[in-house]
Amino acid sequence: MTTPPALLIAGHGTRDDAGAEAFRAFVRELGRRRPDLPVAGGFIELSPPPLGEAVAELVERGVRRFAAVPLMLVSAGHAKGDIPAALAREKERHPGVSYTYGRPLGPHPGLLRVLERRLAEAVDPSWDPAEVTVLLVGRGSTDPDANAEVFKAARLLWEGRGYAGVETAFVSLAMPDVPGGLDRCARLGARRIVVLPYFLFTGILPDRVRTQAEEWAAAHPEAEVRSADVIGPEPELLDLVLERYEEAVKGDLRMNCDSCVYRIALPGFEDKVGLPQQPHFHPDDDGHHHHGHSHSHSHAH
Repeated sequence: MTTPPALLIAGHGTRDDAGAEAFRAFVRELGRRRPDLPVAGGFIELSPPPLGEAVAELVERGVRRFAAVPLMLVSAGHAKGDIPAALAREKERHPGVSYTYGRPLGPHPGLLRVLERRLAEAVDPSWDPAEVTVLLVGRGSTDPDANAEVFKAARLLWEGRGYAGVETAFVSLAMPDVPGGLDRCARLGARRIVVLPYFLFTGILPDRVRTQAEEWAAAHPEAEVRSADVIGPEPELLDLVLERYEEAVKGDLRMNCDSCVYRIALPGFEDKVGLPQQPHFHPDDDGHHHHGHSHSHSHAH
């Protein structure tokens, strides 16, 4: 019987220790769920272990083939460029190793169900959903395609669930910011607002979302504002990562490139078309002698 490829989880990284540990615990849980698979995980930046260390761990366990899944909700610069470049670097470091690359998680129905639960936990049970406006807050990116994905998630969350509306904001790099998003909700007549962080785990940015929501609420006593929790290591998330793994193994990736700044000349981003991608330098990665190789962006089609 052919041994299935190993599973490599690629995370963004955070300066928040609890958030980094949540990622590492999630990787361990994946390993428990699929004891037939070697599973490892690493970060692109900020947190240990670096992605290169996770690949080295798999190689030391005898792995020669693996499927890499980006543990990210949207396809921004990390998923489109940094991770493919880092994987190409690891292939140079470990001759004979091959890999396939999966797609980001996206607004999957399973994650929408988790978001719906987070909303239910945050609201007063007496509230009518038709009187509740949701503000879905994403990380924010300089990539317009990634920001558009958050709007798509907001629309899918709104459909069929009976809320007054689902608005969108970002905590960094993109507008509207959290106060601006709450201002918009108020201008639309919202009096009961739930701020819903579109994040997988706890961290500095989700904490910032909650703090900014509390500050806005204190200045606007006419509105009731509740903050919901992040998605967290729910069974649906575990299922989805394994689904993305199976897609990658089978070559069924269905990556959306229709509005990717590295392929399409979007207004204001024309200089990014065809831009070579470099792996991030991770301070915990000791294989510096390979740093500096340039790898063309390919989406791993």
